[in-house]
Amino acid sequence: MCKVHKYSKGWFVKKLRDHGILVHPQYKSHLGNYKESELRNLYYQYVEKETLDSEQK
Repeated sequence: MCKVHKYSKGWFVKKLRDHGILVHPQYKSHLGNYKESELRNLYYQYVEKETLDSEQK
């Protein structure tokens, strides 16, 4: 099994897929087509926000 460095492009893709985001929500294209910075923005927009919202409840 290949290790993925935390906060690398592969790590963001893996985390997004773990949370059910398989394609870009707006453009409907494969996550592998995007730069690390775009994936980071998606991660913080959807995954981190979702995690914080669930912790506050």
